[in-house]
Amino acid sequence: MIVIGSDHGGLSHKSAISSYLTARGLEVIDAGTNGDASVDYPDFGSKVAEMVASGQAASGILVCGTGIGMSIAANKVPGIRAALVTDAFMARMAKEHNTANILVLGGRVLDEQKACELVGAWLDASFEGGRHQGRLDKITEIETKYNCR
Repeated sequence: MIVIGSDHGGLSHKSAISSYLTARGLEVIDAGTNGDASVDYPDFGSKVAEMVASGQAASGILVCGTGIGMSIAANKVPGIRAALVTDAFMARMAKEHNTANILVLGGRVLDEQKACELVGAWLDASFEGGRHQGRLDKITEIETKYNCR
């Protein structure tokens, strides 16, 4: 199950990505927004991140105008590794090296077709483990150091 959320800047992309995910046979939870009125991206970034961190969803996708705000907001939630990507290589590496559990896209940076391609690259990739696990363990140590866990 994948949870998806956006602000007003990513609304049309959220719809296209949701359709793409459903066509791939995946269950999608829509965390909003559902209108084009201006909203605050931290509200949706944190909602999606909390659902992933709590296990309510296996992974998440966030879209705002550039993706920057959503990635910053989501990464404040302990256990979240939200990756802002702009090409297929970044999308694959986000999963293969960083086991990113949230993919973040910019609705004003990418067209809808490209955004769906990046989602596919991320979904089709698998975490490589090995030396990358040690690096993720260090990220967990940072979260622990600052009492985030």
